[in-house]
Amino acid sequence: MAQLIRYLKTHDGVRLAWATSGKGPALVKAGNWLSHLNYDLESPVWRHWIEFFSDHYRLIRYDERGCGMSQWNVDDLSPARWAEDLAAVVEASDPGEQFMLFGISHGAAAAIAYAARHPERVSRLILYGGYVTGWAHRPESDGFRRYRAIVDLARLGWGKDNPAFRQLFTLQFIPEANAEQIGWFNDLCQRTTRPEIATRLLAARAEVNVRDLLPLVRAPTLVLHARHDEIVPFDAGKYIASEIPKAEFMQLDSRNHVLLADEPAWARFKDAVLAFTGRPRSGGAEDPLFAALSAREKQILHAVVAGQNNSEIGASLFVSEKTVRNSLTRIFVKLGVRTRTQAAVLARDRGFSPGRSP
Repeated sequence: MAQLIRYLKTHDGVRLAWATSGKGPALVKAGNWLSHLNYDLESPVWRHWIEFFSDHYRLIRYDERGCGMSQWNVDDLSPARWAEDLAAVVEASDPGEQFMLFGISHGAAAAIAYAARHPERVSRLILYGGYVTGWAHRPESDGFRRYRAIVDLARLGWGKDNPAFRQLFTLQFIPEANAEQIGWFNDLCQRTTRPEIATRLLAARAEVNVRDLLPLVRAPTLVLHARHDEIVPFDAGKYIASEIPKAEFMQLDSRNHVLLADEPAWARFKDAVLAFTGRPRSGGAEDPLFAALSAREKQILHAVVAGQNNSEIGASLFVSEKTVRNSLTRIFVKLGVRTRTQAAVLARDRGFSPGRSP
């Protein structure tokens, strides 16, 4: 994937690396850690995110201060700098008078702060897996004690050759990842920054507080959150959506804080973002919701939409009823439904029918 990387210098003298890729209306992604502008393009965890946004928008993204290709040795890593750095990238990249703004995880706080302070610039605001108050503002909670333990582990084990310390961190971000994805994320931890900086960055996350800015956001806003996110509680996403005027909220069925390419929640995320921003799917492209189905599973779904029972489906495809039942179980999981009726309705609504391939 082609991208162009440039550098800017912030008001306090920090070098930030930022990149552009793709064509279309501008979409600026607030910085989130862990990231590395070059290494992410090879990533089985982040690559599909970059490809999706670059396919439909002019994507502008950057490595936050202290990690990736941006300057590591930085005096100030506090949350107060995040929105300022985002503003510096906006100024340098010239996305136009108005642009779409996307924040994931703690990047949502920077995006919210920018949108509240520059309402004339943000045409659409998209927030995924975000939060507005860090654990330090809930010192009596179990979450704060767990987070403090993770910071201590990062201080002790981040730079070690043994990935056990980093893997504890990784498995909270992507608990449903495969071995390749876990290994890559473990390596990313070391490639992005040094142990002492990682500790400071993690500590800064706990200090976030942009709660009072939520009612000031005027841009149409879409809030998405994984139901079983192990990093940021589901209630954090619901709170954001309830406090931003007229925000839309979508629940995604996943345990992953970073959605993976082969899970149904990722297809739903893409569909929601394209619909919210008024962007069409790529011409002739298959509906991403059904792309995860195998050829046999698509045949069975076609038959379900046509009203065939398991016995009829098995006879037409020369397979046993048990095979049909097992296939239906996998189809339901991939589509995020529980019954054949729900699967049939969803397929019809999305243009997937026996007489028409999706």
